Amino acid sequence: MYVEELFENNKEWVKQVLNSDPNFFAKLANQQSPKFLWIGCSDSRVPANQITGLAPGEVFVHRNIANLMVHTDLNALSVLQFAVDILQVEHVIVCGHYGCSGVLAGLTNKRLGLVDVWLRHLKDVAYQHSTYLGSIHQSQKHDRLCEINVVEQVKNTCHTNVVQDAWARGQKLSIHGIIYGIHDGLLRDLNMHINNEEELQTKYNQYIQSLSNSDTETETA
Repeated sequence: MYVEELFENNKEWVKQVLNSDPNFFAKLANQQSPKFLWIGCSDSRVPANQITGLAPGEVFVHRNIANLMVHTDLNALSVLQFAVDILQVEHVIVCGHYGCSGVLAGLTNKRLGLVDVWLRHLKDVAYQHSTYLGSIHQSQKHDRLCEINVVEQVKNTCHTNVVQDAWARGQKLSIHGIIYGIHDGLLRDLNMHINNEEELQTKYNQYIQSLSNSDTETETA
């Protein structure tokens, strides 16, 4: 595919949209009031709008390799602040996906180049949960770390000043952790729906306990 084809595809898309709704772009140009901020992976197979069935204007999107929320990342923090404070989104969704190459690199310590600096954060997650990951079969480690990473990034998001300040002033804001299956197209709920600091501690502790229980079951078996 050449760049020129993108322009042709765009023209065809505009034609289809206008045939369906002649006022679509006029309405879109006059407002942006999404209820969702999506923090996802840069992977080209995980387009936020398409897999959620949401139209343009309904979801504000930030994507990076391995869907990380790093407290020194001014890009991600600026997107979060704009979404929460200016757009007044009600839901922040952290979405990972199975088969994530960034997560795999963090799991295997494979050297990829400059991106290794970014993935240091993912490797720290893997190290933090190394006891659990070392207790399960090799074939399960990649998927489980994809899930664990989502949970850890939900926690990181909740701990940002942006979210903490929003909760302190009583703003309606929920943080959610979900994961996408590229193999079947389905989103899966990781039971991380957080509305305040107390819920974060409870849900996170429950998740960590579930990993500990898995360790015990493996040892017993």
